[in-house]
Amino acid sequence: MRRSSRTKKEKVAAKEIIVKGRVQRVGYRRYLLDIAQELGAAGFVENLRDGSVRIFCQASPETLQRFIECAKKPAPPAIIKKFEVTDVRPRPKLKHFEIRYGRVQEELQEGFGAMQAIFMNYWNEFRDFRGEFKNFRGEFRDFRREFTDFRDEFRDFRGEFGGFVEEFRDYREEFREFAKRTDENFNKIIEKYGEISEKLTVILETLIRESRETREMLNESMKLLREAVEKLSSRETKLES
Repeated sequence: MRRSSRTKKEKVAAKEIIVKGRVQRVGYRRYLLDIAQELGAAGFVENLRDGSVRIFCQASPETLQRFIECAKKPAPPAIIKKFEVTDVRPRPKLKHFEIRYGRVQEELQEGFGAMQAIFMNYWNEFRDFRGEFKNFRGEFRDFRREFTDFRDEFRDFRGEFGGFVEEFRDYREEFREFAKRTDENFNKIIEKYGEISEKLTVILETLIRESRETREMLNESMKLLREAVEKLSSRETKLES
């Protein structure tokens, strides 16, 4: 039994931490209290007259290390410039973590200071936002000018497009007239071609017919001429004999 109690005591470690920077009147003590209660650590935190904060914390080595890591990363507007950790002996009588308050006047200043720090933090953010808003307003003015120029250009383009539409309408009417004239001329050409084709057919048939008659007449003439030559040759032969 004695060995087990000694083992439990050996598992408890303690640290004293001095934190310097912007750690008073910014809610840093309340932040440490919430962390310690969440982790189950015991100890206390108090403000020192030089503006620093003193922390005493005891717990298992793992829990104590987690507490230290969280204590180094407070939320704004707290700012840590120096974090000094010293090994100390545990205090068995401390069972919980608490804030050791100072005099009433100091605590009132602490509360008002924390409110002021938070307010100034929001004020700085608001100033940044106001600066961004000014830039946005300037960009909006430039965009409005560009939009005005674009609107004027669009009006000019719309006017040009209207003129183009009118020209297109005139061109469409001219094309219709041209198509109509072309169609009429093409129909006339077809009619003329039909007449010419008929006449050419008649002429061709006539030539063919006349060519046949001429060839028959020529054959008949050659036949008569051949007979006349033969008769003349026979007469000459008789005379010579």
